[in-house]
Order: sequence, then C-alpha cells, then structure tokens
Amino acid sequence: MIKKTARYKITFAYDGSNFAGMQVQPHQRTVEQVLTVAVNRIAKKPQPPVAVIASGRTDAKVHALGQVAHFDLPFEIEPVALLKALNSSLPLDVLVKKVEPVSFDFHARFSAHNKRYRYRVSQGEFVNPFKRDYTGHFKYPLDVAKMQLACQDFVGEHDFTSFVASGSNVKSHVRTIYSATVVPDNTQNEIVLEFSGSGFLYNQVRIMVAVLLEIGTGQRAVDDIPKILAGKDRQLARWTAPASGLYLVSVGYENNLHNTTKSIDEKGNLK
Repeated sequence: MIKKTARYKITFAYDGSNFAGMQVQPHQRTVEQVLTVAVNRIAKKPQPPVAVIASGRTDAKVHALGQVAHFDLPFEIEPVALLKALNSSLPLDVLVKKVEPVSFDFHARFSAHNKRYRYRVSQGEFVNPFKRDYTGHFKYPLDVAKMQLACQDFVGEHDFTSFVASGSNVKSHVRTIYSATVVPDNTQNEIVLEFSGSGFLYNQVRIMVAVLLEIGTGQRAVDDIPKILAGKDRQLARWTAPASGLYLVSVGYENNLHNTTKSIDEKGNLK
C-alpha cells in the first residue's frame, strides 16, 4: 500500500478533440490515462500506481475549461513545483491551471456540489473548418428570445429521464438546475448556452441543447419542456447536439472547506 502522505486537488483544462473522453478505456487515448501517466512519473512509479479521481466523466470530443481531480502522493511537494512538473509531463492538449493541497476528506467527485457547462452553437451557413472541433454547427435561423424563455423551464428540481441517453446506470434521474441561459455572441456568430446544476446525467446537456434548438426554429412549442419532463420518455426529446460544442466550465465545492493552504495558479502565483 502507498502511504497516503499528501492529497492534491488539481483544476485543469483540455481540448477534447483527440480524446475518447475523460475516463480510462482499453486501447483508447483518454484524459484520465494521460494524467495518470504524468502523476505516476512524478511519484516515481510506485506500486500500486497512484489513481487520479476526476469530478466526473466527459464524453469523447467534449472539452473542459475547469475540470477537477484529486490524487494522493507518497510524499509532499510544493504546489508550484507539482504544477510545473505536471505541465512538463502532459501533452499540449491538457493544461493544469491550479494545484491545491487538500485534506484527505476531500473527494473530487463526492465533495462537488455544482457543475457548470457551456455549449457553443456556430450559426454560419457552412461549417467553419476552424470551429468544427469547438462548436456545434446549426445553420438554421434561431429565435433566441423563445429559447431564453423556454430554458427557464429547466430551472429547479426535475426528473430528467427524458434527457438521459441510453447507457446511463445511475439509480436516480432527479437533478437540480440552478440556472440556464441563452446568449447570442454576435462577434463570433454563435449562440452560447450555459447550465449550472447539482449534477448532470449522461448526455443531458447535449439533449437539452437539442430541444432548445428545435424551439428556436419553431419545430417545437416554447412550452414543450415541461411536457417532455413530465413524459419521462427519452423518445420525446429526439436528438442529441454534437459533442464538439460542449465545455465543462467549472466544478464547485462548497465554501472550499477542504483546502489546507493557498493554491498556486498556472503562473506560479499564490491565489
């Protein structure tokens, strides 16, 4: 057994374009896999290996601006040194932005109390080759005011059975959405949707986005979302927006109670 002498929380970003998701999969390049290799190299390849525990999984092609993970090292190391060591060992499509020593009762997944996701919709008539990996393309005109009105029906505690993809194995589909917004970004010819909630189900955000896009085109009524929620039937929501437009923006931890010292940002400054 590794002697657990220090636990570290890292906040990191990644370009999901060339990853098969966050979670380790056989014969696939994943974010967890490259992080685990880097952490164990720094830990001098102990046995058993150090496990990297993320706040949750993201699917293939999905990006993150503020994913969170924790791991235990068999020795203590200064946060700034660990930050530099990790970024020196990681591929260029992953960046550790912050390192924080935390107490052993901190858990990246189970201590989290909210997550924020962003979805970017490109509105060009044709697919922009420089955006194809970072937005979901939707060329049809959208009534943003209708989308803004409709998205408020997601706010609150609901059973999201109609908004979870097959393959989910969680016991409860009840989740709480704290906020939902739809904002046009005219400088980029994009529509930006954001959702903050207690947690999200498999493909939930992408299915929510797809329904809002249908409302924006008039294919659905502006008051359809309560009916879809009440129906508890995945077929009512129909399709799923592409993974390329989705970003995990941040993971929240209540009052940051588990931190044991100040954190270090990517420039080596105390936060």
